[in-house]
Amino acid sequence: MAIDCLILGAGQEVGKSCVVVSINGKRIMFDCGMHMGYLDHRRYPDFSRIPNYDQGRSSGSAFDHAIDCIIITHFHLDHVGALPYFTEVCGYRGPIYMTYPTKALSPLMLEDYRKVMVERRGEEEQFTSDHIAECMKKVIAVDLKQTIQVDKDLQIRAYYAGHVLGAAMFYAKVGDSAILYTGDYNMTPDRHLGAAQIDRLHLDLVISESTYATTIRDSKYSREREFLKAVHECISGGGKVLIPTFALGRAQELCILLEDYWERMNLKVPIYFSAGLTIQANMYYKMLISWTSQRIKETYSTHNAFDFKHVKDFERSMIDAPGPCVLFATPGMISGGFSLEVFKHWAPSEKNLITLPGYCVAGTIGHKLMSGKPSKIDLDKDTSVDVRCQIHQLSFSPHTDAKGIMDLIKFLSPKHVILVHGEKPKMATLKGRIQSELGIHCYDPANNETVSIPSTQYVKAVASDAFARSCLNPNFKFLKSSSGNGLQVTDERVSDGILVLEKSQKPKVMQQDELLLMLGENEHKVEHSCCFPVHIGNIESSERSSTGFWLRLFSARLSDEISAGIIVQDFEEHIQVESFHLSICLKDSCSHRITDDSQNKSESVFCCCTWSVEDEKIAWKIISTMKNFNLNPGQQDASNN
Repeated sequence: MAIDCLILGAGQEVGKSCVVVSINGKRIMFDCGMHMGYLDHRRYPDFSRIPNYDQGRSSGSAFDHAIDCIIITHFHLDHVGALPYFTEVCGYRGPIYMTYPTKALSPLMLEDYRKVMVERRGEEEQFTSDHIAECMKKVIAVDLKQTIQVDKDLQIRAYYAGHVLGAAMFYAKVGDSAILYTGDYNMTPDRHLGAAQIDRLHLDLVISESTYATTIRDSKYSREREFLKAVHECISGGGKVLIPTFALGRAQELCILLEDYWERMNLKVPIYFSAGLTIQANMYYKMLISWTSQRIKETYSTHNAFDFKHVKDFERSMIDAPGPCVLFATPGMISGGFSLEVFKHWAPSEKNLITLPGYCVAGTIGHKLMSGKPSKIDLDKDTSVDVRCQIHQLSFSPHTDAKGIMDLIKFLSPKHVILVHGEKPKMATLKGRIQSELGIHCYDPANNETVSIPSTQYVKAVASDAFARSCLNPNFKFLKSSSGNGLQVTDERVSDGILVLEKSQKPKVMQQDELLLMLGENEHKVEHSCCFPVHIGNIESSERSSTGFWLRLFSARLSDEISAGIIVQDFEEHIQVESFHLSICLKDSCSHRITDDSQNKSESVFCCCTWSVEDEKIAWKIISTMKNFNLNPGQQDASNN
């Protein structure tokens, strides 16, 4: 059976992650995100493409028969943003799995987004506050490394992913087939989260993010120094620093960094959060301390890293207040909301600084700023903003880089890899590396494409008594020793068997003779035969042209020519190499003979040989060696003594 992966989002782009995987009769939706760069139908995945989604329409649950469960990897909107719409508007009522922190923090992100888009920007409401609440009632929270039996066939397990608080990679197994969906992850620890951790698993498929598919990051400390230097220079000159960031994740990481720097430098310039959301989020960080980095957990009893002494709330009335400050404003990417409002006020001043600490999706203001330094940005057909401020792009993204992706895939060594959540040209480069350096099949599908890969299926079989006895028989292998003297003998107890599948019977492994007896058939063997001349020159001595003499000579030559590990055995009457059997043909006429009219028969010895199909390659190697045989002068001199 095949594993079918339908990419409904994050195919050759970053945004609206959503992958529907069909595996051995079960169908799982991994993530259900929205695209932050679009406001039209492209905002959500096209759920109508899910196979068999309309089978339950008559009962009002169009997707319940099509999806066995939904798994959400973390609380970012490009991974969870479409979930209330899918459950409360589209009507999915099945189980939803996520970690405890993701369940706690997702409603905050969803409600903040709804307020920004509907109450402040006046857009059409996609889902309500009640929809968010009802959606979260369907969620089943899971612990890390807790094996969850979704039903009798499907089991899932979460692994620590780093990235943001509560982020998890999810392992899913149905029968003998197993996959891992990484979501977003980070292979290096930072100030408030640890690195991704996972067991060594036997996997048919890994579906991995590839946000930074071709990027190798500098050391964390050099990036932190660069960030702090840019901020300090700006506030020293009386400027304001805008850090557009999502309320959860990078905000906490950078606040810990600035808090420590402000303390060391004894700075009095205020640091602000733009809304109460981050204050609420910090409360959850304190409660969920066990999900943070080892350093924070170890110092928690004496100092809570999320108690920020220098950070205060920011009011809208303070936007044009004089004096330097640092402001964290949501959302990241300047895709709307308060960060966009502040950007309009602060961008025209040369003294101010906008620092973009992470990835920005195409179509957002942040992406336009990162793509160069524009002098003006058009917000819509009627509004534009002069950009005279400084722009700094610093890689504080919680995504792993190219080295981290390669390290994870090399460690897991799956049979196949699918790359999602990345930019098309960079994904193509990483795909090439995975295939050439790791030898693993890799795919980088676009949105709405399906990738089918073979799945693993094991069959439990009973071994017949005869087959079991054959496994106990000696199976000697004779190898040349590494020193060149003598033979190395090994005994690998391996036996060939035949798997027999009979209707209403258990699968059985038996010997070939048993199967022939059961079928009432005789054994048929396919052998190749050949009789060819070997040129030996004009030698008259009957003793030197005897079969024993030539077999010894040929055996010595083949021992030198045939690769190590293959033994040439001289049995006086014939030479044996695996199934290849060679003897001197004394017949005047042989039905297998290949003649060469250019050769004098009196100067040739004919070799008759047979071999089985499996030794075809070595047989023609021997025949080629023998046809090119030349009796060198030393051998001729030796034959005269």
